[in-house]
Amino acid sequence: MSEASISRAYPLPALEDLSDDDIASLYGERVGAPPWVRVNFVSSVDGAATHQGLSSGLSDGADQRVFAMLRRLCDVVVVGAGTVRAEGYGAMRVDDASQRARTRSGLAPHPVFAIVSASLDLDPAGPIFADAPVRPIILTTELARSSARLTLERVADVVVCGHERVQADVLVRVLAERGLGRIHCEGGPHLFGDLVAASVLDELCLTLSPRLEAGIASRIAAGESPIMPVGLRLAHTLVSGDTLLLRYLRG
Repeated sequence: MSEASISRAYPLPALEDLSDDDIASLYGERVGAPPWVRVNFVSSVDGAATHQGLSSGLSDGADQRVFAMLRRLCDVVVVGAGTVRAEGYGAMRVDDASQRARTRSGLAPHPVFAIVSASLDLDPAGPIFADAPVRPIILTTELARSSARLTLERVADVVVCGHERVQADVLVRVLAERGLGRIHCEGGPHLFGDLVAASVLDELCLTLSPRLEAGIASRIAAGESPIMPVGLRLAHTLVSGDTLLLRYLRG
C-alpha cells in the first residue's frame, strides 16, 4: 500500500505531495530551546478522542505518517500508563529510515520511552522493557508501592516526580536535566490536561479525523479543575484527503 499523500494548505504558498523530509522540516520550524513540550493527538470533528475506547480507531495513514515523523524529532516519548495499556504499546523503536534521520540530526537512533505511572501497575517482563533498545524511564510518585518500584528498577529508571501524583512541571524538569529536552507526549487526556494546567505545553499537533463519533468518548484533554484558557497560534495546516493535520504553538 502506498503511503498517504500529504499537502500543506497553510501558510501559503501551498505545497503538494510532501516528502518525509518536508514533513519533518515543517514540524521542526519555530521550535524553541529545550525543554520544548509537544503533544500529539487525534480527534473526531465533534471532539471525541477515541473510537470504541482507542485513539487508533480515529487514525488513518496520514495521521500515522506524521506520528512517525514526530518521533523522529524528539529525545523522549512520554505516555501515561493507562494509554500504554489501552493502546497496546510495545518497546519504543523507530524504523530504519527514522534511525538514520535521527542520527543525521545528532539524536540517538531511538527516542527514550518515558511512562507516567502513579500506581506502577506495569509488567516488568513485558515487551516494553524486554525489547527496549534504550532503557525506559518510569515517572512516578513518592507514594508508589515500594515493592513494585524495586521490581521495575531492574528494567527501567524509576524517578519520583511528585508526592501523591506526578507533577507535570517536575516531569519536564527531570527529563530536561537528563538531556531529554525535546519532549513528545502521546497522551492520554489526563496527562495532557496536567501539562496545560502546569503551563509547560509549547505545542499541540492535532489530527482532525473527518468523522462524527457522538457518544461519551473523552476529549483530548481532561482535568479536575478548570484553568484559564491558553491561547494558541496556528503554525500550519496539512491536508490529506478530508483529514486535517494542524500544528498549534502556544501564543
